[in-house]
Amino acid sequence: MNALMPNFDLDPRNKPRGEEWQGFAEVDEAIRENRLMEYRFRKSWADPWGRKLTIAGVLVIVAVFAYLIGSSLRIF
Repeated sequence: MNALMPNFDLDPRNKPRGEEWQGFAEVDEAIRENRLMEYRFRKSWADPWGRKLTIAGVLVIVAVFAYLIGSSLRIF
């Protein structure tokens, strides 16, 4: 039996090229440059719901600190 059996799995030149994940290129760059938090904040700020939640969260934190400061100064 004369069967031609190519060795695709052994020869690295014959391996099929993987698809590049274009959507993750920015995340990979952020991780490489150690700025993942900035990337997450920018993505959250670009989303309308994320922006509203961020503003609401900051307002809640400021309100709590204002109450604590006011109660310690006996204003409230």
